[in-house]
Amino acid sequence: MSIRMPYRAALLPVLACLAGFAASSPAGAQTATAPKVQLKIGTIAPDGSSWMKAMRDIDATIRKETNNEVGFKLYPGGVQGDEPVVLRKIRNGQLQGGGLTGRGLGAIASGVRVMEVPFLFRDYEQVDRVRTALNPRFESIVKDGGFTVLGWVDVGFVYLFSRKPIAAQTDLKSAKMWLWEGDPVAEAFLKSVGVVPVPLAITDVMTSLQTKLVDAVYSSPLGCVALQWFTRVTHYTDLPVTFATGAVVVSNAAFETIPPAHRDTVLRICRTKFAELAQRARKEDEEALAQIEKSGVAKVAVAPAEAAKFETLGRGVWKELAGKIYPQELLDAVVAARDAAPATPGH
Repeated sequence: MSIRMPYRAALLPVLACLAGFAASSPAGAQTATAPKVQLKIGTIAPDGSSWMKAMRDIDATIRKETNNEVGFKLYPGGVQGDEPVVLRKIRNGQLQGGGLTGRGLGAIASGVRVMEVPFLFRDYEQVDRVRTALNPRFESIVKDGGFTVLGWVDVGFVYLFSRKPIAAQTDLKSAKMWLWEGDPVAEAFLKSVGVVPVPLAITDVMTSLQTKLVDAVYSSPLGCVALQWFTRVTHYTDLPVTFATGAVVVSNAAFETIPPAHRDTVLRICRTKFAELAQRARKEDEEALAQIEKSGVAKVAVAPAEAAKFETLGRGVWKELAGKIYPQELLDAVVAARDAAPATPGH
């Protein structure tokens, strides 16, 4: 059974963030008069996704409200390269910004990876409590790394997808597991399980699934469909390993080229539209998982005792990375915000 086109064009786990310019135009093509300040943004997000539509809407709204003083030129589908390449191009001035997953964000501001440690979140209510409490701090960390956050993007909860069922630590340990090359958080978790992973760039994963160099991957459901990985696996493990986040960022220097009178306008539009997008993306992620099941990929249940083992290993990774990737104090603040009682309506 094939997956419908809206999901085929969705984002990856990894995945990241946004891009695209005009649906009927070549990637990155300019179809209107260039704004006075044009920010070039690269992303691995494929064309045709909800993220792309949102980004085009953001671009059009910014142009309108700034009288075409500010706008974007966007390069979707990895045409500017994987995230490390995009960051290099930003630093040398070829691009001004990027739609990044946690993998890319961690390269410029490692502290934000605290949001992606394994088994930190159980649901979006917990995610939202932490974001409400700590997003200003995360934005400050990113700014200290040389970039300004235009908006945060949900990549979604990440699952294991595999050719053989993975229901226990021993199953995962025996898998030929992909590792996104250079990702210290994923590497630490897989090491804790006893996995010797196969490090690859995202662009090499599909071929490696076809040649059986790897037989297991991790991704959000949307990402698994966007990259067509679901066509090369037969099972997914019904235990989200982590929550993956992303953001659209521009260099601080590029943000300062925006006329001061328009900076708040740009941030207001981006953050309002990205918040709306997050709610749609969450629904589409659920729909993508349902579609993956309909395609014949079997759901693998994890027994409570095995789930507890995985979570214990995950918490060990929290401690291992504290002081290396993020400060212990920041991890403590995240856990406290996660576990805070929800606000009482009317208060």
